Amino acid sequence: MENSVPKSTPKTNFNNAKGSFDNKRRPRKNNRRNKRVVEKQFEERVVTINRVTKVVKGGRRFRFAALVVIGDKKGKVGFGTGKAQEVPDAIRKAIEAAKRNLITVAMVGTTIPHQIVCEFGAGKVLLRPASPGTGVIAGGPVRAILELAGVQDILSKSLGSNTPINMIRAIHKGLGELRTREDVAALRGKELDEIRGY
Repeated sequence: MENSVPKSTPKTNFNNAKGSFDNKRRPRKNNRRNKRVVEKQFEERVVTINRVTKVVKGGRRFRFAALVVIGDKKGKVGFGTGKAQEVPDAIRKAIEAAKRNLITVAMVGTTIPHQIVCEFGAGKVLLRPASPGTGVIAGGPVRAILELAGVQDILSKSLGSNTPINMIRAIHKGLGELRTREDVAALRGKELDEIRGY
């Protein structure tokens, strides 16, 4: 009686298969790294973190509110707020809100084009252009948003509430209202020589 043993099948080289599998996955890891580099185009700075307590029947519930400013130091800046039960989650939400709230700041060299009084609610901040080498004369929240906007020489003075969120909102609104001589000339349909006061 003939032996009905099937012929041996060729052995599969698992090492080669594993190597090809690894080769296919390597570009995906590189793509993830590249995406992280693209997303990191803005510098982030946490201005304040507040702990909010809510008293309920079972006791106290703690939540955290974060205020974050982001900017590329080249004229783009934004701010956002986030609330969560953990600090990292609150910061992440604030960064996402700040990316949706970006503005472009008009600058002349390393300073702003003209003096402006920024107001929002009870917050009131005076911004004044400064000569090169002056630096950022500001404190707290105002310094954070001006530095991330790319302003290197400026004078500031807080004239109202010192609440960080109100000051940030006032500065953000004021920086968005700045106009250079070129912007005003184009708006009025005149030549640069006809625009005075800048």
